[in-house]
Amino acid sequence: MTADLIDGKAFAATIRAQVATHVARLKEEHDLTPGLAVVLLGDDPASQVYVRSKGKMTTEAGMTSVQHLLPATTGQDELLELIATLNADPAIHGILVQLPLPAHLDEALVINAIAPDKDVDGFHISNVGLRGTGQRSMVPCTPLGCLMLLRDRLGDLSGLEAVVIGRSNIVGKPMASLLLGESCTVTTAHSRTRNLPDVVRRADIVVAAVGRPEMVQADWIKPGATVIDVGVNRIATPEGGTRLVGDVDFAGCSAVAGAITPVPGGVGPMTIACLLANTLTACCRVNGLPEPDGLTA
Repeated sequence: MTADLIDGKAFAATIRAQVATHVARLKEEHDLTPGLAVVLLGDDPASQVYVRSKGKMTTEAGMTSVQHLLPATTGQDELLELIATLNADPAIHGILVQLPLPAHLDEALVINAIAPDKDVDGFHISNVGLRGTGQRSMVPCTPLGCLMLLRDRLGDLSGLEAVVIGRSNIVGKPMASLLLGESCTVTTAHSRTRNLPDVVRRADIVVAAVGRPEMVQADWIKPGATVIDVGVNRIATPEGGTRLVGDVDFAGCSAVAGAITPVPGGVGPMTIACLLANTLTACCRVNGLPEPDGLTA
C-alpha cells in the first residue's frame, strides 16, 4: 500500500481563495473590511519571517493587516495597554500575540487580556471553555486546519477511532476536543502513555503533535489509517546540513497508511489559512452577519 498524499499547501490555497471571495463580498455589500493585528516581541528571525508571511497573506486576501513589532524588553503593562487599544478598535477584528513571549511576561495573563471575540488564536480561557462544552468559540488555527483536512479526506468522521499524540494547549487538547465534537472516539496519548504503539495501532485517525522527530513508526499505524503530522523538526543530514521532518516516519508510515500529510507542505500552510478564516469569522460574528460556510469548526 502507498498512502495518498494530503496536500495541505494546495488545500490552504483554496481556503485563502474562499476567504478572499467572502472578504470582497463584505466590502461590496456592507462596506466592511476584516482587520488582523499581529503583535511580535523581540527580533527572532524565524518569528519575523512568519509574521511577515502572515501580513502578506492577510493583505492578499483583501484584509487590513496591522503589525506591532516591539522590543523583547517591552514591559507587561505596555503590552497590556496595546492589547486594550486593539480590543477597543472597531477596525480590528482579530488579535494575535506571537508566542512564545519573553520570559519576563506572563503568557496566560497576556492571552486572556485579548477580547475573546477577537482571539483568533483561540487560546483565551473563555474560548477554551466554550469549545470544551460544545458551544460556539474561536478555534485554534492548527487544529482547525487538521480538522478541515480530515473532513476533506474522510467526509463524516462520526464513529471513527482517533488518537491524538500530544497534550499541548495549542494543538493536542483542542484537537481532541474538535474530534469529540465530530463524534469520534478519542484517545489523547502522551509521554506517559503505556504501550503507546498499541494505542496508536487502534486508530483510524492519527494526529501526531508531540515534537519528537520521526517518533511514530510504520508498525504503529493501522493499515489504511489517515495520518496527520503536525510536527516540524529540523534534524542534521549526513552531508552536514539540515532538513525538516515531522513527528512521523514519513517513508515508513506511507507504506501502511491510507493517507498522510507531508512535512513540509502538509499542516503548516493550513495554519495561516485558518488564521485568515478565523479573522473573517470574527468579523462576521461581531457584525451579526452569516459565517462563511466550510471555514469554521
